[in-house]
Amino acid sequence: MKPPPFEHTGVITSLLGEVLRLVGRYEGLMLPAPQPQLRRQNRIKTIAATTAIEGNTLTLDQVTAVFDGKRVVGPEKDLIEVRNTIEAYETASTFHPGRVSSLLRAHRVLLRDLLPKAGVFRTESVGVFQGRQVVHTAPPADRVEWLVKDLFAWSRSAKSDHPIIQSAVVHYELAFIHPFVDGNGRTARFWQHLMLRSYAPIFQFTPMESLIQERQQQYYQSLSDSDSAGASTAFIEFSLLTLRDSLGEFLTNVHPARLDATGRLIQLSSHFKTSLFSRKQYMEVFKTLSSAQASRDLRRGVDLGLLEREGTGPRTRYRVPQASEDS
Repeated sequence: MKPPPFEHTGVITSLLGEVLRLVGRYEGLMLPAPQPQLRRQNRIKTIAATTAIEGNTLTLDQVTAVFDGKRVVGPEKDLIEVRNTIEAYETASTFHPGRVSSLLRAHRVLLRDLLPKAGVFRTESVGVFQGRQVVHTAPPADRVEWLVKDLFAWSRSAKSDHPIIQSAVVHYELAFIHPFVDGNGRTARFWQHLMLRSYAPIFQFTPMESLIQERQQQYYQSLSDSDSAGASTAFIEFSLLTLRDSLGEFLTNVHPARLDATGRLIQLSSHFKTSLFSRKQYMEVFKTLSSAQASRDLRRGVDLGLLEREGTGPRTRYRVPQASEDS
């Protein structure tokens, strides 16, 4: 199992830090799952973008109508492509990002009724063209299965490389290996989506593909630059930059949940476990509370049995009670 070649540059380290801060902001502020309407909008944007990158001509409004099960007039191939992509993303939780069998099944879903050998590794040589010029010659067909298995074995065991970086490496390497006759780009993007969502729930809702579409020229250039360098460094930098920007855009549309006192108290166990804490520490968790509201919350918690109190006056401390053995 040979690790895919790439360099840990300062740009990669800096961008990864920014991405992780945004993920931490989402998790640390106890933001709720995005509103259903926002989840729906972002899913539709993802589907429209990843198919548009491959030349699909349906508009966002048409993709929305297909998503809603409405009748749409358009090229049959484009309609099939969008329906397939909707199915893939809507059933993403059923795929395992480290299994070759899942990759084959994902390709079969994405290319159903579009490619005679959907879900089957190619058995012929292929190249990527821009106009009449070959810009990428894929590895020989007889090496495809071995290369994909080796890549997935690395992704399952690469403990020293952050999962977000791994997702970008796998995206690039799948595009490089070109394991299928067609549909490699959309499959590689879908696979990065799977790897990211398995790392953090926020990535289920982040329409990274829509920014890739907006930056399509840079997307292909980063793939080309990585090909020329024999390492995925340039693509990782592009991927992290795009991911950072899509997370930032997403977070501007999501707002913290409005918790009442009981809701705040119920969430305390994830912060303090069974450790003692003061009113001041409680207010550090819920930064918008006044001292009077914090005192009312804590009294309510004791009255409801959600908290235990020790000490008096300034020395008063609270803790979340442990569950009983037979509860």
